Amino acid sequence: MTGKSSQKLRINPRKAWYQNLEGVTTNGDFAVTFELKRPQPALLALLASGLAPVYPCHVPPRDMRAHPIGTGPFKFVEFKPNETIRVRRNPDYWNQDRPYLDGIEWTIVPNRSTAILGFAAGKFDMTWPFDVAIPLLKDLEGQAPQAICEVAPLNAHRSLIVNREVPPFDNPEIRRAMALSLDRKAFIDILDEGQGDIGGALLPPPAGIWGLPPELLTDLPGYDPDVEKRRTEARSIMAKLGFGLDHPLAVKVSTRNIPISRDPAIILIDQLKTIYINGELDPVDTAIWLPKLLRKDYVVGLNLGAGAIDDPDPILYTSYVCGADLNVTRYCNPEIDELIDRQSMEPDREKRKPLVWEIDRRLQQDGARPIIFYYRAATCWQPYVKGLTIMVNSIYNGWRMEDVWLDK
Repeated sequence: MTGKSSQKLRINPRKAWYQNLEGVTTNGDFAVTFELKRPQPALLALLASGLAPVYPCHVPPRDMRAHPIGTGPFKFVEFKPNETIRVRRNPDYWNQDRPYLDGIEWTIVPNRSTAILGFAAGKFDMTWPFDVAIPLLKDLEGQAPQAICEVAPLNAHRSLIVNREVPPFDNPEIRRAMALSLDRKAFIDILDEGQGDIGGALLPPPAGIWGLPPELLTDLPGYDPDVEKRRTEARSIMAKLGFGLDHPLAVKVSTRNIPISRDPAIILIDQLKTIYINGELDPVDTAIWLPKLLRKDYVVGLNLGAGAIDDPDPILYTSYVCGADLNVTRYCNPEIDELIDRQSMEPDREKRKPLVWEIDRRLQQDGARPIIFYYRAATCWQPYVKGLTIMVNSIYNGWRMEDVWLDK
């Protein structure tokens, strides 16, 4: 992850997490010492995240992609692209009486509605985690009233991304107008029937510990509840730059070609029209979406993002500091980078929180990456599935499945 190995990862977006790591030394067979350049209380949480798996460094990354080896409760058996993932119980797992299950088979069903129909018919024990959208949940509850479903805030959001190196979007006034045009509540009402949250760079409370409270949001660009007032200001900005009903700004709006990304992109295009920006949907296959972003091969887009843990460090270092791999808008503010380092070193949560809020507010004022909204979704399982615990602030954690068992 630090990029110092002779075997390189093809893409290493987590490298930013460990830029403060000077080195690691062993102490016998069961202990290691992490040497840091400066204090970083969040390091333990980063290491415990679902995005920090432990696997052997002597196995090349290329081989790990096809035949992963890990230390978890299950061992890899087989992966058939677009069909199945199968794992079996790891007899050498450190917790000797876990897992309870002999194995798991994840069936890949590209169409979400088809997958839910299969679950309702009893073909599957549970749905894919956090994959049941609120409108589909109502259908499922009618088809399978026995199912147990839990809706949770995911620490996952949709955001507006703008390549600030491409004219005329290199003009901060155009980016400000775009932020002012957003009707966040409309996104939540249309897509998730009102179940969603409005926030900044960090997951908003109460699910999020670090997110901006509502009273610190309303004076930021695009957050005033008076949408028409904001759009009037945005149209004025666009008119001064030479755009209007008779001369709109045409642009392709790129997004992943999956429903949870494509659907909000259509709403985004509709909202941008209110300020003389005519967007054309550019759906991109998932396999090439991330490489496209890393090449900055886009102009305007709607992106999905998610926090690995509810802590500022992974969010801020991954997406906002100058030169970070996943800083796909190429936002760069050295003063903000210094503040990010300051908050990262602060061990007192109550002292750290105002620093995080100041950073978040400035990111929204700069239009670094306007967060449209945080969404919620459900996970459902059959009544005989026991021991399942749903996380409330991360889609990546809590899926070791070591405590799950079937009461059949």
